[in-house]
Amino acid sequence: MSSSASSLPQRLDKIVQRFKRRSDPKQKYQQLLWYAKKLEAMPEEAKIPENKVSGCVSQVYITASLENGKVKFLGDSDAQLVKGLVAFLIDGLNDLPPEEIVEVSPDFIEETGLKVSLTPSRANGFYNIFQTMKKKALGFQMAQQN
Repeated sequence: MSSSASSLPQRLDKIVQRFKRRSDPKQKYQQLLWYAKKLEAMPEEAKIPENKVSGCVSQVYITASLENGKVKFLGDSDAQLVKGLVAFLIDGLNDLPPEEIVEVSPDFIEETGLKVSLTPSRANGFYNIFQTMKKKALGFQMAQQN
């Protein structure tokens, strides 16, 4: 990561660039569905109210654990496109230290061009999923400081 606070973690930036290259909304959807297919399965017992992302029309769950100073996310959704959004974020933010995740600005969501392709409720859900992941990372960061 470069010294600029607004720069994205390398993997997240790579994903954003991939979406920027696709001008056709249909291609962006196909990319999301591809991410959905490769998302690691989330254990059913993790799909509990504490892990549910609020503000999403579909059912979305996110868990986070801290392993060797890096955050590991798992997630799932009952809607394929949203599952793709979850996979996109997990792929981009997994295995980063909490302080790096907390620094990521949601501006990258605009950069992907997905907001134009998504319904307002899905775009809002994308933002809520991202904020949930940041909140979980912040919890780890606070715990490390105490």
